[in-house]
Amino acid sequence: MGIIEMESIDMDMLEDFVSSPVEVSIQDEQGNDKAAFLKKEVKKIQLCPDQTHVRIYFDQDKFLAVPRTSTVSMFDNQWTAFDMFSDLYYVIRKVR
Repeated sequence: MGIIEMESIDMDMLEDFVSSPVEVSIQDEQGNDKAAFLKKEVKKIQLCPDQTHVRIYFDQDKFLAVPRTSTVSMFDNQWTAFDMFSDLYYVIRKVR
């Protein structure tokens, strides 16, 4: 699969990650990890109550909140969302 770029988050694209083992990381604009890749399993995807962020749940209470206005790209089994306001990349990739 080639690179797919979108202007905002398509929750349907994220559904492919539900019930899958993944690695998750937050990186700065130079690609430096703010946190090391963590192995997780995506349990569910939903909007936050004010609908400004997409919540990617790893269990009942723990989630990663990604701004809905982030620019998204998908390449192979890696989903990346870039938030221009914080200059952060949110990266989720399926574990092979």
